[in-house]
Amino acid sequence: MATKISVYGAEIICASCVNAPSSKDTYEWLQAALARKFKDNQFEFEYIDIHEPSGEAEHKQFADKVIEEDLFYPVVLVDGEIAGEGMISLKAVAKAVEKAVSAS
Repeated sequence: MATKISVYGAEIICASCVNAPSSKDTYEWLQAALARKFKDNQFEFEYIDIHEPSGEAEHKQFADKVIEEDLFYPVVLVDGEIAGEGMISLKAVAKAVEKAVSAS
């Protein structure tokens, strides 16, 4: 079973994360980094623009939450659980992936 990695972000860099990479750059970096770190795992990656979420209700709901609760973006979810926001740490995301893999 694939571990689902969802990255919610926007074209414009979060005002509080001026020196952080863009949401899309973070999404691409996570794809490469997690594939290297977890060679035996399968991942399902998705990028969701918080200003134009896809048609899925869960994407729209969470995108609205990011905006309404002023979460720093990008926000990274691992199997639906927040693993990081703003300046994303590979260590934190990897820990969330390990937890998700051990639970499945």
